[in-house]
Amino acid sequence: MDLFTALATVFTFLAAMAFILWRPNGLNEAVPALIGGLLMFAIGSVNLSDLADIAEHVSGAAITIIATMVMAIALQSFGFFHWITDKLQSYAKGSGIRLFWLINFLCFLMTLFFNNDGSILITTPILILLFKKIGLKKHEQIPYLISGAIIATASSAPIGVSNVVNLIALQMIGLDLYAQTEMMLIPCLAGLIFLALLLYAVLYKRIPKTLPDPHAKSPLHYRAHPLRDRHHEPKKMPPEQKRQRMMISVLLFVLVLRIGLFAASFWGIPIWIVAATGSAAILTWRYLVLKKSPLDVLKKTPWHIFVFAFSMYMMIYGLHHAGLTRLLATGLQPLLSENMMHSTIAMGALVTVLSNLFNNHPALMVSTLTITHMDLQPAHLQTAYMASIIGSDIGSLILPIGTLATLIWLHILKINHIKFHWREYIRITFVTILPTVLATLFLLYGWLRLFY
Repeated sequence: MDLFTALATVFTFLAAMAFILWRPNGLNEAVPALIGGLLMFAIGSVNLSDLADIAEHVSGAAITIIATMVMAIALQSFGFFHWITDKLQSYAKGSGIRLFWLINFLCFLMTLFFNNDGSILITTPILILLFKKIGLKKHEQIPYLISGAIIATASSAPIGVSNVVNLIALQMIGLDLYAQTEMMLIPCLAGLIFLALLLYAVLYKRIPKTLPDPHAKSPLHYRAHPLRDRHHEPKKMPPEQKRQRMMISVLLFVLVLRIGLFAASFWGIPIWIVAATGSAAILTWRYLVLKKSPLDVLKKTPWHIFVFAFSMYMMIYGLHHAGLTRLLATGLQPLLSENMMHSTIAMGALVTVLSNLFNNHPALMVSTLTITHMDLQPAHLQTAYMASIIGSDIGSLILPIGTLATLIWLHILKINHIKFHWREYIRITFVTILPTVLATLFLLYGWLRLFY
């Protein structure tokens, strides 16, 4: 690649990233990513063989994530998330501290069962609605909202299926979902617990110790709930009991499907097949129970994820051909080849820095391309990859621009007229995320020594 093409490639990437993070007038992030990818193809930074390679890496991961979001949309039709909101209000029992831990646990589960962006999109509006119902003032909502957002995003680290970029990187490294989870689950769960405790310590003074009496306000009722059609209810079963049984059935279905993804990975079956089959099954179930056509789901499904993921990889391949990954590989080779401790700390720190500068999607893609083009032993390669995931999914939270999920969260707060400044965000993340990244990297190193 000549100097002019290399400079044009770097400029195109920086311009595209600026628009992705800025998103003027609510511009979908897929638009600047697509324009950037097409420009790189036009100037020759990316060729047709690259496009075929990208399609192979991106398609399965994108289908899996989209299938998961389809499930989330279908579950919303059942009233599942409203039901969860009722339970939060009930289980809090008037305690602001108990509500703090319930919200963080909910955000963790949402990411574990769906994905990080979906978790933010689902839980944030529900929490805002809940706070209005129980009468919390806007400044009292902030500790719950920020801790929930941080936990929701960081919870994509333990398993690859909770983040589209994790899935893509996983395929490039050559690990299956089962093996990756086996090596990441324990250290990342310990890191998440450590993070939650730090958030609790930092936010404790701002958490309301008592909540308004839940009996003073009526709980969340949904008169038009589809499961409350009196013409279809058995005479001997109260509507609330029927709703409870349906919600438990839905929860069990999601749990079984999530287990199915790991079983498929263990037996060598592409996990996107299981995810797509599960989505088709729950859409069929929804039609049989609620008589709702799947056409509304087709309209609500974020198909732009395909475009975004594919276009981002086009730009990263362009940077790769411009020499970025070769430059990084030259500098990192001595560190990553010496021992696993150096591999863990070096890659975790590098991806943390890159994520907060450019966003975690391109940061993890660059790091994955870099380490796959180095002559590393399998143990060092896999260690570097898993440390990169920690930097991408947890370390990226230091600045709001580090993840798209955080930017989505800030946008939801803005449209709900909840003021929250970057300074306040950074004051909290600086004292919680940095120690968590270091602690999780050390836990990862100690855990991986059992495998290598």
